[in-house]
Amino acid sequence: MMKHATFLAGLALSFAAATAQAQDATADTVIATVGETEITLGQMIIARAQLPQQYTQFPDDVLFQGVLDQLIQQQVLADSLTDVPGRVAFAIENERRSLMAGEVINNITTGAATDDAIAAAYQERYASATPATEYNASHLLVETEEEAIAAKARIDAGEEFADVARDVSTGPTGPNGGNLGWFGKGQMVAEFEATTVALTVGDVSDPVQTQFGWHVVTLLDTRNKDVPTLDAVRQELFGEIQEAAIQARLSELTEAATIVKPEADAFDPSLISNLDLLDQ
Repeated sequence: MMKHATFLAGLALSFAAATAQAQDATADTVIATVGETEITLGQMIIARAQLPQQYTQFPDDVLFQGVLDQLIQQQVLADSLTDVPGRVAFAIENERRSLMAGEVINNITTGAATDDAIAAAYQERYASATPATEYNASHLLVETEEEAIAAKARIDAGEEFADVARDVSTGPTGPNGGNLGWFGKGQMVAEFEATTVALTVGDVSDPVQTQFGWHVVTLLDTRNKDVPTLDAVRQELFGEIQEAAIQARLSELTEAATIVKPEADAFDPSLISNLDLLDQ
């Protein structure tokens, strides 16, 4: 009976020691060594965070051992490399630069897109906005003005617009009768938009030329697109505010930095693809 109690007490002490060790651990805690190289808990945490998503299904004890084994194997292999290629050094420099820049971006964006900032951006953009008009139109596209005039004449004579579009249109919407679906201002080239906006529902336009060729357009319907709610555009505004904060800070830093760039013809642009230069 005494032996059993002693065993349980030993287990309790071991558990307490393990718990204390876990609580005392920091990112600098050395987990293993390979020669004189230390592998720290911080390095393992980073390696764990960079694992593909499918590895998250494994329990922590399996991941702990797997990550540790991976880092040990990598260090053993790294120690065996006596002649470090130039490309490795350049890659390390780029990775360091990228990681440090990423940290600055995180610092800039943290707290930039607050609820108040998003609400202010929404008010600025949408407070006085009126519902936008959207248009549902069909068109036919041909290469010459003569072809467009002939197609328009067939429609004026009583043929269905969709039938004529299917017959003559060279555009991708030809097979479905030229229907473009719903679109708003700014989504079509200027000449096409101006022609569409000027139509009333049911009208068929005279031929109009754009960079794509000659069009004949008919307006099928219009509707008002309501001003979006704050929740509907919250994520869009969130991203825009963060991007604006990054660009503003980047402009400040760039303006304050001493930057020397080469003349336009100082280097052959094809040099950027010459991998052989890395190990010279």
